[in-house]
Formats: sequence, structure tokens, C-alpha cells
Amino acid sequence: MNGNIINIERFAIHDGPGIRSVVFLKGCPLHCLWCQNPEGIKNEINLWYFEKKCIRCHKCINSCKNKALTIGKKDEPHILINKDKCKKRGDCVRICPTGALEFDGINLSSEEVVKILLKDKKFYENSNGGITISGGDPFYQYKFSLEILKLCKKEKIHTAIESCLYTEKKIIDEFIGITDLFIIDLKIFDSELHKKYTGKDNGLIKSNFKFLASKGVKILVRIPLIPNITTISNNLQDIAEFVNKIDSGIPIELINYNPLCKNKYRLMGISDNFFKNMKPFDKDELNNFYRIIENENVKILREEDID
Repeated sequence: MNGNIINIERFAIHDGPGIRSVVFLKGCPLHCLWCQNPEGIKNEINLWYFEKKCIRCHKCINSCKNKALTIGKKDEPHILINKDKCKKRGDCVRICPTGALEFDGINLSSEEVVKILLKDKKFYENSNGGITISGGDPFYQYKFSLEILKLCKKEKIHTAIESCLYTEKKIIDEFIGITDLFIIDLKIFDSELHKKYTGKDNGLIKSNFKFLASKGVKILVRIPLIPNITTISNNLQDIAEFVNKIDSGIPIELINYNPLCKNKYRLMGISDNFFKNMKPFDKDELNNFYRIIENENVKILREEDID
């Protein structure tokens, strides 16, 4: 089976225990306004243009049989991409001498993905690490995700997935038994606010979380810290209370805001005004957020605690 992936990050240390390789899949049911991988929201591969790398040789324009590339006018990028005409054959990418044009993903078979993952098997074994499927969301291309996990389990590799849990319970059930760790992103507890900022109500997510926890699997909850949205005290408190009532042994990890995603929005031609004046939280601010969830008697996991 083939699937669309953004990329495979090797030697990762933040997406599960030990040294890991993370497969970032395309496609996600949510549309979070702060998404760190906006190119992963849709399950399609698109062409990106990096103007600073461009030497204006125009080889790409001449190589495109569909005339999808043109020279921009004043105050526009030097090369313009007509997405309706672009058939993604890749002639322009292959001929570009500086890498100014590249696709935001690649289509691979599950066997090709696992072949890449197996290159670092020794590192997984020596560090108690493994592989993680993230995204996007692993459940969006769930059959593809299942094939990767099954092939990895045959090699006795530790497996993890990171998901928002917006899917059918019967799909989640197929992952139990071949997934060693479920990393679950709980973003906003209030249903109306969740819909406002992600495009979907969170009733299904809460129901699925209870279902998954009832299966006795290993779970890690992550809360992304988005200034003045997920960081309001009652949101952190409500999520911690929700998790504690279901299983006080499930740890919660807070993920600091990362401003680097703004560059991706510019490449995609999407306004980055949403991120205006946002910045990562300092150590004291992070400690204050952790105190809020600690008051709900939940287990916390800090980055320095991961081994």
C-alpha cells in the first residue's frame, strides 16, 4: 500500500522514549489555526518555491510541459506556481540546480517507509527507542499506518502514534496490540472553543479517549501551549481534571509554542497574522502551567524526564 508522507525525521528524541524515527503523514481531520505542519492538513502533495534559493535561471519554466510556472511581477515571488495547471510530474524539481523548487511530500509504499526506518534499528535497540507515526494524523491514512506498524512489530521495534483521536472507534481498535504508546493531543476542553479553533467539536475526541483508556494501553497526553488559547488556566485545569478522572496514571506533557511554523505558512501563501506577537514561553511561565495541572493530581512528564 502507498501513502503520502511529509517526511521521515531520523534521530528524534521528543516523540516517545529513546532515539526514534518519526514518520509524518499527510492528512488530518482537524484544521488547527496554529498547526505546526500545515502542509500535512490535506492529503495531497504540493509544490513549494523557495525564492531565496532561486538564481533566476528559468530552467524550471522551460521544463514544465503544462506551463504551470511563470515569472512573477513586481512585489510577487520571482516564480509563480499555478496549482490548477501543475500536474506534479517533478520535471521542474529535478532540473532546478539550487533546490528552489521542491514538493512538500512524497508518495511511498509501506515497505519503502519501513526500509528507511530499519536503517536505524541498532539505535532503537541501544536506546530503548523505536518509531513514531505522526502527521497530519495517523488515523487519516489509517490502513497505510497499520501496514507500517505491523511491519515494524515483525522486526520487534517499539511503536508509537501521535493523534488527535478524531476517528471511528473501530479504527482505533485496529491499532491496539500493534501500538506500544499512544501520544494523544488534547488541545481545548471547551467544545465550542475547540470547534472555533480546530474546525471540529471535541465530543468524539473525549469519547474516544475514554474508550482508548479503557483498553489498558500506554497513553501520553500532550497539550500544545498556544498563547491565550490553550494556556488559559481553566483549559489546562479542565483537561487535567478530565484525564485524572479517567486514569490518574496517564502522564501529561506540555509542548511549548514553536514560532518556526510561520515560514511554512508564507511558503503556502497563507497569512501568518494569527501568530502575530506570539512567542515561546520562558522557564518560569512553563513552571506555572505545570503547577496548574499538578494541582489536579495528575502525573506530569517534562522533556528532561524522557529516557
